[in-house]
Amino acid sequence: MELVLLGTGCPQCDPLRRGPANLVRAGGRQFLVDCGSGVAQRLVEAGTSGAAIDALFLTHLHTDHLVDFYQLVMTSWHQGRARPQLVFGPPGTRAFVEGTMALWAAERQQRIAHERRESLAAFEIEVAEIAPGTVWDADGVRVRAVAVAHEPVKHAFGFVFEQAGHKIAFSGDTAYCPALIEAAHGADALVHECFVHRELPAVPGIRSAETVAAVRSYHTPSDQVGKVAAQARVGLLVLNHFVPTRFDREKLLAEVAADFSGPVAVGEDLMKFDCATRRLAHGDFAVRLGA
Repeated sequence: MELVLLGTGCPQCDPLRRGPANLVRAGGRQFLVDCGSGVAQRLVEAGTSGAAIDALFLTHLHTDHLVDFYQLVMTSWHQGRARPQLVFGPPGTRAFVEGTMALWAAERQQRIAHERRESLAAFEIEVAEIAPGTVWDADGVRVRAVAVAHEPVKHAFGFVFEQAGHKIAFSGDTAYCPALIEAAHGADALVHECFVHRELPAVPGIRSAETVAAVRSYHTPSDQVGKVAAQARVGLLVLNHFVPTRFDREKLLAEVAADFSGPVAVGEDLMKFDCATRRLAHGDFAVRLGA
């Protein structure tokens, strides 16, 4: 089972960190977790495509996690997808998908009539609105949804992927969450969001102290992420979905290491981790983490 970070950013615009999105390869399948800005391009950079995705799992319905949904659909069609799109998401996903497809219907019909491609199956969207528990169990791969703490968002999930004795857990967007810790226990890798609290000051005209406090309230501050990983006893902590997107890496690692003695990776777009070999790679850099 392999993890690829496609986008490690947040609603901030940063050319180095695209919007939240992750790829899991397992059991001969390819699964996408969220589809933030730039996801279609990142999939190609990761050596695959939207057309090859077997299922999309949405953690919640915040824009930064799904803003490129229609781009993913359209690009998949251009890439020759000849099967329906499978989308698993919280209550409200069906309305989001139907509304998005309706919004672009006239433009889509014009393209279809003019371009005359072989299949229209890529525009067939099959939606499953999920609850906590197993949401996928096929080809030796099981995916479980975990309700996480992202209030006032009513329905927000983390996901746990399991295959052949390996396990990757995704926090989604959440404050400290005991249910996630329990579900992620013993995971090869925990991909966890990270609110770098000391590096998001109030800025007049952009965000007030009240705004910063509100954002912090439904994310996990960097001085708590290590505690989560330690309590879950994970093999690797992958920090992800950074708020803000630019920060002092050394200070962040020291902060997390105060609570978690295991390996920690500051996630970067297109970073890869293979559970079987415990190989972590990014660009020309690679390291085997050992047992």
